[in-house]
Amino acid sequence: MNPKITRVAGEIEKTKTKIAEAQARLRELEKQKTELGNAELVAAVRGMKATPEELEAFLAARRGAALPEHPGAIPAKETEANQIEA
Repeated sequence: MNPKITRVAGEIEKTKTKIAEAQARLRELEKQKTELGNAELVAAVRGMKATPEELEAFLAARRGAALPEHPGAIPAKETEANQIEA
């Protein structure tokens, strides 16, 4: 085979290998970014110190959706204004 063709074929193989390594690295970096973003969200939610029901209500309100009925759901805490009126 022509030496120039052999050299170019070798370069092609090296380039394909580098591309595959770069794609694997990209996937790993994207995975790390997602994990860091998820950890940040979890920390923010935990920092709210809200009950699961309060969190669900907040998220539903943000989405503009109605809350699903939960049998045996814990009633929301009364506000200070409600306690004064009672």
